[in-house]
Amino acid sequence: MHVDLSPLISATTQWLTRAYPARGAFSSALSQAQARQAVTVAAWLRYPSAMDAALVALAGPGGSARLDRVTGAPGPEEAHPWCSWVDEVVASWAACLLARPALAETAVAALADGEHTGGGPVDFRRLVSPDVHDLEAAALLRHPDLLQPIAALHGAGLLDRLGQDSGVAH
Repeated sequence: MHVDLSPLISATTQWLTRAYPARGAFSSALSQAQARQAVTVAAWLRYPSAMDAALVALAGPGGSARLDRVTGAPGPEEAHPWCSWVDEVVASWAACLLARPALAETAVAALADGEHTGGGPVDFRRLVSPDVHDLEAAALLRHPDLLQPIAALHGAGLLDRLGQDSGVAH
């Protein structure tokens, strides 16, 4: 059974790129690609099986209200219905991955035998090996100090999931 996590991935990516915007169309596109890759990896780690994905699709991921409060982003969720599909844990894990490329490499490696990858290679190059253009475009999206409040929310859970030392989450 295949369960589509794309609404959760799209909404959480949208939230991240609005919370940490890029300047200009080209930079926005590069930043969006990096955010989508980080959110995809985080979502696949958070919901590793079809059953996990089906449960979140049924129950809903929870929304962006707490993330909005932490970052000071304008609310309320009613203004943007897609905000109800934002997953706080996935956003937090994605923030950890964006702030630490080495952790992102570990996370991508952990997906290798998972249900989501189908056993085949998946390219997350912009996440794990960003070039100079990627880094310039996503300066806010990858800034560890700016991401810290979001990464700290659930970063310990990501480190636990990856079997890493649960010291500092980002």
